[in-house]
Amino acid sequence: QLQLAESGGGLVQPGGSLRLSCTASGFTLNNYYITWFRQAPGKEREGVSCISRSGGNTYYADSVKGRFTISRDNTMHTIYLQLNNLKPEDVAVYYCAAKRTLYPTVCLMNPDNEYNYWGQGTQVTVSK
Repeated sequence: QLQLAESGGGLVQPGGSLRLSCTASGFTLNNYYITWFRQAPGKEREGVSCISRSGGNTYYADSVKGRFTISRDNTMHTIYLQLNNLKPEDVAVYYCAAKRTLYPTVCLMNPDNEYNYWGQGTQVTVSK
């Protein structure tokens, strides 16, 4: 079965950290760029970060720059999103999505793109 699965979400206090993982099963991630999205209650899904096939190009939403870091380990078929200095406004369900591409340096954060695979999401809650 071809799928993505997120893990690593949880409850942390403001200023805390989490590391989210997005793992592929049934296929390799080498030919895909990966985007992390999040969706808070009552809000639209928004792009948080993306990483190119090569791993050499990464992009971040302004709201998370300097706090979140995306990385990939193709040998482990896993993409990571390190979340530091978490704030209450970061509360959301976080999703990863994979988009097949021929271009090693491209990635996008547009939720309207036709991604090939989506994960089921992992909840991040920030509260005292």
